[in-house]
Amino acid sequence: MENKLLNLYHDTGIYQLEFGQFAMICVGLLLVYLAIKKGFEPLLLLPIGIGAVLVNIPGAGFMAEPIYDAAGHMTSPGGLQYYIYHGGIETGLFPLIIFMGVGAMTDFGPMLANPKTLLLGAAAQFGIFATVIGAVLLGASGIMDFTLADAAAIGIIGGADGPTAIFVASRLAPDLLGAIAVAAYSYMALVPLIQPPIMRALTSKEERSIKMVQLRPVTKKEKIVFPIVVIILVAMFLPSAAPLLGMFCFGNLMRECGVVDRLSDTAQNALINIVTVFLGLGVGSKLSSEAFLNLETLGILSLGLIAFSIGTAAGILMAKLMNRFSTEAINPLIGAAGVSAVPMAARVANKVGLEANKQNFLLMHAMGPNVAGVIGSAVAAGVMLSYVGG
Repeated sequence: MENKLLNLYHDTGIYQLEFGQFAMICVGLLLVYLAIKKGFEPLLLLPIGIGAVLVNIPGAGFMAEPIYDAAGHMTSPGGLQYYIYHGGIETGLFPLIIFMGVGAMTDFGPMLANPKTLLLGAAAQFGIFATVIGAVLLGASGIMDFTLADAAAIGIIGGADGPTAIFVASRLAPDLLGAIAVAAYSYMALVPLIQPPIMRALTSKEERSIKMVQLRPVTKKEKIVFPIVVIILVAMFLPSAAPLLGMFCFGNLMRECGVVDRLSDTAQNALINIVTVFLGLGVGSKLSSEAFLNLETLGILSLGLIAFSIGTAAGILMAKLMNRFSTEAINPLIGAAGVSAVPMAARVANKVGLEANKQNFLLMHAMGPNVAGVIGSAVAAGVMLSYVGG
């Protein structure tokens, strides 16, 4: 009887729990707290946090691999998170489906009405490439153990686009996926805290008060033709970016064509919600103590913040440069929306603009570079995958 009780105690999580697992369970609970109490990207941080808690429960086997006998028959099935990760994230399926849903929710109208904002979205991607160089230098100096593939995956955080970061990391640096995903979504959630100080530091009150002219109306035909043209151009010139932008433009085409409203509604709501749950649990499965509790994770979080800050600053400076050559005034604040945190970055630009001028409504103007940033980060991801992965 005593031996049975002892064996039962040895099977408990309390007996098997290691300090690293306990620490990561606390990290998971912190993400849950930030999602519920602070409202930081709750749709992703909540399932990621719970996923981190589950994968670090000793003996539960949420990430256990299936076991086969010599004849190839399965003798023990794998854990839930094992199948979620390998079936949806390692294959890139979940990020692509989410991109389709985001495309179905996106209006290209503001960008098409003012095509110059494409330059702002492109400039904001400078943070990605600057951070890649920084990560490579840290790896070369021996301070961090980052390879070129690791550096490329880390740099994508600067685009503030969670699905793109996950898609690239799953291909170039799967061992860093957990830290990269948490960093990407954390900085997306912290846009209202990170961007305003950079905006105010790089602009004067007069610049923040600039009122922009009314956007021209965009025809339905333009909105239908644009995603088709983007798909064709990307497929011809940068095939590695075609999976992301192809699904993004397909979702947008469903929205704009007006003949598949049921499909568009499903992509915007039910489908993207279902996939978001599994994506979060899958990302959480990479937050095990052995994969997360190391010096590289701190480096990733630091580099991600630098990438996001540089991207924000580059968009603002590009807008100021364009003002020197443009006949119509551009408020530099909309350049900060060039990062692809849709629509949070555009809302922040509008909020800071209203602080300087209560009659200054920049939301629709900022949505142009915001949408352009989504395209820009996907193109940057394609470049990374082609150059590093190919």
